[in-house]
Amino acid sequence: MLDAKFIRQNPDVVRQALVNRQSATEPLDEFLELDEARRRLLTESEGLKAERNRESEEIAKMKRAGQDAAAEIARMREVSDRIKELDAQVKEIEERLDLVTLNIPNVPHPTTPVGKDAADNIPIKTWGEPRKFDFDPVPHWEIGPVLDILDFERGSKITGSGFILYKGLGARLERALFSWMLDLHVQKHGYTEVFPPFLVNRQSMIGTGQIPKMEEDMYRCNEDDLFLDPTAEVPVTNIHRDEILSAEDLPIYYTAYSACFRREAGAAGKDTRGLLRVHQFNKVEMVKFTTPETSYDEHEKLLQNAEEVFQLLEIPYRVLLLCTGDISFAAAKCYDVEAWAPGVGQWLECSSCSNFEDFQARRANIRFRPDKGAKPEFVHTLNASGVALPRTFIAVMENYQQADGTIVVPKVLRPYMSGVEVIGKG
Repeated sequence: MLDAKFIRQNPDVVRQALVNRQSATEPLDEFLELDEARRRLLTESEGLKAERNRESEEIAKMKRAGQDAAAEIARMREVSDRIKELDAQVKEIEERLDLVTLNIPNVPHPTTPVGKDAADNIPIKTWGEPRKFDFDPVPHWEIGPVLDILDFERGSKITGSGFILYKGLGARLERALFSWMLDLHVQKHGYTEVFPPFLVNRQSMIGTGQIPKMEEDMYRCNEDDLFLDPTAEVPVTNIHRDEILSAEDLPIYYTAYSACFRREAGAAGKDTRGLLRVHQFNKVEMVKFTTPETSYDEHEKLLQNAEEVFQLLEIPYRVLLLCTGDISFAAAKCYDVEAWAPGVGQWLECSSCSNFEDFQARRANIRFRPDKGAKPEFVHTLNASGVALPRTFIAVMENYQQADGTIVVPKVLRPYMSGVEVIGKG
């Protein structure tokens, strides 16, 4: 969430940010109107409270002098009633202001390019050469059922469309991927592994910016007002909600596996075939808590950690710098890492690497004390998928497919699959 003082003092900056994001400016207009009304009411209330204090002293003096103070007392009752009215109005406005502020997105970093949508994202890096096949590569939705490692029909029967049943070596490959990624981030990149709950409360979702803006995309347990994790970013970032950290403890690196659940309510009409867009998927997440001074250096390191996953899998990928019209609600700057999938002939987004600056920290009240006795400041939070499945699963299947319909297991995954080198029929 943006600092209310920053919005009040820089309305033109915030308005331009909303325009650049292709976002509505009405929340800003409402904020400014409510903020002005709040300050006007507070000024009147504080004036009346000062008057009440002065008159109370005068009334006390009149009583000590044996004078009749009934008229003054009656007037002060009216003043007190007016103060109560004003305070109630201020409270109501402040509650509305809190909600309005939660609906204003982050201001993009100056290095985030201005653009309308994904077409304006800027490719900044490509790694690896797409494989040259001596046969026509086929999409994963054809490979999986033939090898009996993916069962789309039974997954839909069990739950509904967008839910997948992994079988046999398909299930082993899925497990190998997220197990290997966790080990990579812990053993080589220096993250601390955590295993968070798969359900989070409303305040956790507010803290990372998923709601109220994107509540329709979330799965909610109505009776308990709990939400299924849309990403491990939510529970992991909220580990330190309402805490004051020590500067000596920063930066903090966490990595976590989580099953993720998204209704994709706003994704109608997008490609939903096979594993391209599903409602439940697995993901390894990386989350950082840093000082403001180091967050953008840490952002670049975070991107490198995500990239190394594909380098070690030997899968071609590209990195995009997202424009203002495609960046997420909470992010100030974001890179997408997209893996090449030859069967579907697409670059598939497998990681979004974001710096939120203090936007999430303000919502979740995560602060640090720069020095002993110093006033606490908000940390900067960052996160990236490290990386997300099942699109990485797609990339493995389609890049490692063979002419006979089998799939070669990437070398780094073989120790996690008991030495299996090829996934074949039967």
